[in-house]
Amino acid sequence: MDKNFVINIGRQLGSGGRMVGEILSKKLNIAFYDKELIQLASQKSGLGKEFFEKVDEQTTHSIWGGLLGYRGASTEEYYSNTYLCNESLFNIQSEVIRELAEKQPCIFVGRCADYVLKDHPLALNVFICANIEDRIQRIINIQHLSEKKALDFIEKTDKKRAGYYNYYSNKIWGNADSYHLCINSSVLGIDETVDFILRFAMKKFDMNYPL
Repeated sequence: MDKNFVINIGRQLGSGGRMVGEILSKKLNIAFYDKELIQLASQKSGLGKEFFEKVDEQTTHSIWGGLLGYRGASTEEYYSNTYLCNESLFNIQSEVIRELAEKQPCIFVGRCADYVLKDHPLALNVFICANIEDRIQRIINIQHLSEKKALDFIEKTDKKRAGYYNYYSNKIWGNADSYHLCINSSVLGIDETVDFILRFAMKKFDMNYPL
């Protein structure tokens, strides 16, 4: 590819967003980053990756109390310290995203990459949703959960992702105004959703791709 573009994918749990990103990266022969960012951020910071896993797309101020042992601290001290820790980890991960995007074309899934790369001259921000029935079935197949537990897992995960995104980006997770393209993968299926995004990207970036 002759242009250093990025495609940032936000997604509902069970929508197939990660799968779409992986297929896109193979078709375009460009780098793909999702959970890989945790390992890279860990290496850059010198911190164990468990720190980044704990806060990965989680709502702010939700998990650090037990980890850091602030049970006896005042409310003001607790929130001050959790804020600083979460902000520091987010900043480290954001720096990794920006460094990767400067070097080569990339696809990023989640982690507020669209916000982190808001000043990137060639960025496409996509949000992928799907019908709840399809999302439940996909999670049942992947996680081997009952229908009820799959729905509960979806609702809790989406809530965490929304909280994380809304807090750090000051935008609204899943709201059309926050993205260039929102698409329901249940309408076209995964493969045709990939091709639709690919055509949209080539048009936006003024590039040619043999579809």
